[in-house]
Amino acid sequence: MKSAFDKIAAGLSDAIAHANGETGHTRVAAPIDVAAIRKRTGKTQDQFARAYHLPLGTVRDWEQSRSQPDAPARVLLSLIKAEPDTIEQLVQRA
Repeated sequence: MKSAFDKIAAGLSDAIAHANGETGHTRVAAPIDVAAIRKRTGKTQDQFARAYHLPLGTVRDWEQSRSQPDAPARVLLSLIKAEPDTIEQLVQRA
């Protein structure tokens, strides 16, 4: 079993390789266009945030590229893109 140090060192090595342009060491998620997904729903940023229980500031940050959605948020956004009404109904029940 690897120690915490070994795991951190391996992660750092992968990050350095990625920064140097080496491929194969890391997986980089494809960009997701949050504004396009939101616009397809016909909602404003505020309406979108409320409909899907997202903080308004987070939606704004995603759309203005100040931050990127994490893995669970990317899944939610992909589902919204595919079935916005169904996902809104499910989220409202939660």
